[in-house]
Amino acid sequence: MRIVSTNFIPDRSRPGLTTTAIGAVDLQGAGGNWATVGRRSRGGRRVHRQREKRKGKSVGLRIGTLNVGTMTGKGRELADMMERRKVDILCVQETRWKGSKARSIGAGFKLFYYGVDSKRNGVGVVLKEEFVRNVLEVKRVSDRVMSLKLEIEGVMLNVVSGYAPQVGCELEEKESFWSELDEVMESIPTGERVVIGADFNGHVGEGNTGDEEVMGKFGVKERNLEGQMVVDFAKRMDMAVVNTYFQKREKHRVTYKSGGRSTQVDYILCRRGNLKEISDCKVVVGESVARQHRMVVCRMTLMVCKKKKSETEKKTKWWKLKKEECCEEFRQKLRQALGGQVVLPDDWETTAEVIRETGRKVLGVSSGRRKEDKETWWWNEEVQDSIQRKRLAKKKWDMDRTEENRQEYKELQRRVKREVSKAKQKAYDELYTTLDTREGEKDLYRLARQRDRDGKDVQQVRVIKDRDGRVLTSEESVQRRWKEYFEELMNEENEREKRVEGVNSVEQKVDKIRKDEVRKALKRMKSGKAVGPDDIPVEVWKCLGEAAVEFLASLFNRVLEKLQ
Repeated sequence: MRIVSTNFIPDRSRPGLTTTAIGAVDLQGAGGNWATVGRRSRGGRRVHRQREKRKGKSVGLRIGTLNVGTMTGKGRELADMMERRKVDILCVQETRWKGSKARSIGAGFKLFYYGVDSKRNGVGVVLKEEFVRNVLEVKRVSDRVMSLKLEIEGVMLNVVSGYAPQVGCELEEKESFWSELDEVMESIPTGERVVIGADFNGHVGEGNTGDEEVMGKFGVKERNLEGQMVVDFAKRMDMAVVNTYFQKREKHRVTYKSGGRSTQVDYILCRRGNLKEISDCKVVVGESVARQHRMVVCRMTLMVCKKKKSETEKKTKWWKLKKEECCEEFRQKLRQALGGQVVLPDDWETTAEVIRETGRKVLGVSSGRRKEDKETWWWNEEVQDSIQRKRLAKKKWDMDRTEENRQEYKELQRRVKREVSKAKQKAYDELYTTLDTREGEKDLYRLARQRDRDGKDVQQVRVIKDRDGRVLTSEESVQRRWKEYFEELMNEENEREKRVEGVNSVEQKVDKIRKDEVRKALKRMKSGKAVGPDDIPVEVWKCLGEAAVEFLASLFNRVLEKLQ
């Protein structure tokens, strides 16, 4: 439905938001969707699309939260659920994993987690593969609070995972949790977006009388003391409880079911000013990863600046030169490219370009994509089939809570654990069998390298911070900051060592570099090393033999003459 008016229209579904008929704005409909308010003149939707195009492009995200009960044995199952439900970022609680690192859980998803006890608490954040390289900072505050900072096409997004103490815990423990969460929020600059996914173990309740600025009407049942703490926190930090703004059926609002009880204890919060970027939020039913809790997912749209898409780095497959037939073909094609000459040209630029071009044509280039994830190589069809049956049994039990359905679900849970254990043991046995072979060695080293890489929080450093701790993303601002840094560094007055006076310099002619020296140097150099800026590895010079020795000796002597 479209409403046309020239008066100011208050938006009651979003606190503090007012609009006119000139600019289009979304209002929440009765079914949890948004209706548009705006003017239909001047091309209607086409004009609106053109305005959005001029502003920049948008990035859609699906962000969720789930109390998993434990992460042990659930990594790949959780990854499959996120892939099936198209969830990009997931906050998880009660992981019960001891440690402070990151780990790949399969299907391209990576878990950043923190825990101090393998029997209780623990929090984490799971990211889709395309966002893993966007991580700028990870803060592990405690086994109940941690946060990640992501840079998504110039927009800073902070994801906070929280796990509040249960109702029966001591007041001191509850106050400590809220104090930690306050500190995390205060450390985030106001211009950056924040999304909190947490199990707050409290009921904010249905209705929002007196709290319209931080929550909607669509909670569940009555508020308790712990729920009041959530509302008070939202008021302190100018946040909004996203779950409560969308009118859904009760099964899409209830996040916890156990022993006949149905409550809402898991929430997603965002800054009130960014609430307009949330288009939907609901509980996902029909999944069996967690026994009692259900996943809450919201759909968020970020308006970002247009940027040129960075091309994936493609590398020449120089390693193929280990095969004699490839080496012979490379020599022949290079000779043809040089017009039948056996001797390489004296000009370095010409020679290097011809070698690179011939290598690309003869040996080919890589796709630039990462290799398939090997962390869950044991994940086979039997395990997937067992998990699918368990999921269906959980759905059946949710619909009809009979003792027969409950026993069937429990039996399938036990069967899944057995299937996973058997699949892992079989995969490890095969790995141990092939360890003595060259392929087995390669697989082992590949797994070790991948585990080391996955254990690192930040994959690459692409941004820096200014004097006030704000993250700089644009190329111009980063360059200005480096300029400031070096100007301060180079202009500081330091005590310098005095030059030694009266030292006689020795002047004598340096002998030319001989071919046999170059030949010996090439022989000592190891193959398989990383290439330099010229993108030509040592394998090329070894493959070209005497022609390479003559060319390099001549090149080095010319450089030496210019230095003298």
